[in-house]
Amino acid sequence: MAISCLTLTASGLPLCAIADDLTDRAGAPTETEMIGHDDHDLDGFAFVRPVLSGVLYRAGFKGGDRAHTGLDEAQRVSLCEAGFSGARYVDFGSKTRFGTTQCGKDALEYSPLRSSRPAALMQDIHAVIEDPAKGPILVHCMWGVHSSGAVSAMALVQFCGWSEEQAKTYWHKARNNAPCGSGGCDQWIDDKFRHFETAPELVLTDQQRTNICPQPPQAP
Repeated sequence: MAISCLTLTASGLPLCAIADDLTDRAGAPTETEMIGHDDHDLDGFAFVRPVLSGVLYRAGFKGGDRAHTGLDEAQRVSLCEAGFSGARYVDFGSKTRFGTTQCGKDALEYSPLRSSRPAALMQDIHAVIEDPAKGPILVHCMWGVHSSGAVSAMALVQFCGWSEEQAKTYWHKARNNAPCGSGGCDQWIDDKFRHFETAPELVLTDQQRTNICPQPPQAP
């Protein structure tokens, strides 16, 4: 995608420099990167973290999104200019106006997603993997902890061959000790995975996996 170097982030870095980092498929993210707090200088976001290098990232809002109105126009343009081709609001976008945001010749498609119905997201991720010209997808929820983490964990099972247990271990590590309601965190993530099945047609080559897939975490 064509990236403008004229726009600066709040830190003074050009968006093209950020885009080079976010679209790079030259190696898998480390566990530290996957569970860390790196916001990648994307204004208004929290917990911007890689899942599949150059393909899938996850995030939340700084301070949450209690109004459920989703990404504002400036954030959508920022994502588009940083090279993203799509963004998905997982579970909480009840008052969000979704649609397409243009940035020059490129566009960002913003749409809702239910963590209990991840099949369409897996199709979209596979399309990005297959076409390196496509920019990555960002999945986000209100805080960037539970719902975005759940669909990210599912993507690791689908595309990287992680076991469900390994994916849930990742989810637990990346939620930063956030509570999960009266049922507890094990029940919460178990309920999400109960609706998930891998799609055998969405297979990757060994080289594709090497380029984007992290190593699974060790069980605690």
